[in-house]
Amino acid sequence: MSKQMRRSLIAKIKIAQKQLNIEDWEYRQMLERLTGLSSCAQMQNYQLVCVLNELKRKGFKPTVSKKHVPPNHSKSKHAMIGKVAALLADNKLTWDYAHSMAKRMFKVDRVEWLDYDHLHKLIAALQIHANRKV
Repeated sequence: MSKQMRRSLIAKIKIAQKQLNIEDWEYRQMLERLTGLSSCAQMQNYQLVCVLNELKRKGFKPTVSKKHVPPNHSKSKHAMIGKVAALLADNKLTWDYAHSMAKRMFKVDRVEWLDYDHLHKLIAALQIHANRKV
């Protein structure tokens, strides 16, 4: 197990101690009862996992960090793909045309695979193309 994983286990244990409102003397008694040691710094990785499992048994619920959750653009992305479809239909263009634009502009083979910002730029390019024909 890496040092980063070890630090993560120790951090989770400390968060659990705080979340469960366990006093320091009670926490140290639990550590000694489970591992024979009174400090996480002295423990092996398997002992840290044992302590964390005990804390989970007592009610600790780890939470997922919000900063690692990607934003959900699925609804707006779906609407933007609809806009691409409308621009293609209005200008009597095929989806192959849109896919080739995506490939040329962003090095992405299909329009559906574009992210939100790229879709926005593709729509702008299709609108410019439509304005030139008027």
